[in-house]
Amino acid sequence: MHASQGRSAGLGLALASAFAFGGSGVAAKPLIEAGLDPLHVVWLRVAGAALVMLPVAWRHRDLLRRKPALLLGFGLLAVAGVQAFYFASISRIPVGVALLIEYLAPALVLGWVRFVQRRPVTRAAALGVVLAVGGLACVVQVWSGLTFDLVGLLLALAAACCQVGYFVLSDQGADEDGQADPLGVIAYGLLVGALVLTVVARPWGMDWALLGGSADMDGGAVPAWLLLGWIVLIATVLAYVTGVISVRRLSPQVAGVVACLEAVIATVLAWVLLGEHLDAPQIIGGAVVLIGAFIAQSSTPKAVAAGPVTGSVAGSVTGPVAGPVAEEAPAGTDPAVASAAAEGEAGGRDQGRDPGRDTELSAGRTAP
Repeated sequence: MHASQGRSAGLGLALASAFAFGGSGVAAKPLIEAGLDPLHVVWLRVAGAALVMLPVAWRHRDLLRRKPALLLGFGLLAVAGVQAFYFASISRIPVGVALLIEYLAPALVLGWVRFVQRRPVTRAAALGVVLAVGGLACVVQVWSGLTFDLVGLLLALAAACCQVGYFVLSDQGADEDGQADPLGVIAYGLLVGALVLTVVARPWGMDWALLGGSADMDGGAVPAWLLLGWIVLIATVLAYVTGVISVRRLSPQVAGVVACLEAVIATVLAWVLLGEHLDAPQIIGGAVVLIGAFIAQSSTPKAVAAGPVTGSVAGSVTGPVAGPVAEEAPAGTDPAVASAAAEGEAGGRDQGRDPGRDTELSAGRTAP
């Protein structure tokens, strides 16, 4: 019962994270069209969120001593890496192509779980990834304007790898005695990301006066500070907090597939708020993404694979993956007996779980 409730809560948080991340482009595009450089918008986003989370970073300052590699990796990969590589890639290849390549991350997460950590994955999760990526190709209309630029494609692939780091690192230490508080990890990740992006974006050359004006959103004037506030508070702080906590309640591979909805949400919001209309292939693709995400998140294995995980990652791609993985019964075992045994074993583990884990994660949710 508790496991089911925790999974439902994790799914809700993953959807909230996808919605928050998906709204970033809709708010950022008017600012960019008003004259702000894309990298400056990224820097404002991350630096502003880091300032908001500064009190949280001070509260969890012990993480600097206990988990320095985790904090550094999350900041470099999950925050700065994804943003910088994505914006660099769209300067060379179409946005739709870059977005599709970046959202190959769920497939890469499954590859990490299967071949590096040597954990089997469910067929439903793999099918969900295939459907989600295929549907996403329709949503972003990958066939239009495709030009082969090797550097651009490699930059987009680098963004996808960094996003794998976000999902896997978010799960780092979730089952350890001295687990890292997710809010503390996010706070220090944003601080590290802000420092890195300061060097890359060089904000001292930005036209700050633009933030005091207004930006055009489908014919309507919107204060630039309001758009920036949405990007910082909702599309960054809320998005990262709900995203990291959802990974710990679900698993990197399942949360990664649900995150594919970000592209669908971004497209729908652009349709409603920016007047960028969808056509039939995009609508069909969005439905396929939804179906793929549902199949992946609803796949519940019979038992969790026993034994230690043989792989762990440093930086932004490390840690044990606590999620839905399947364990095959020995050959010749009656399916009904194997199923009953698996359920009994899983129930025994659930009774032995530390009930404080979910409480701690819930208590940590002050705001994203």
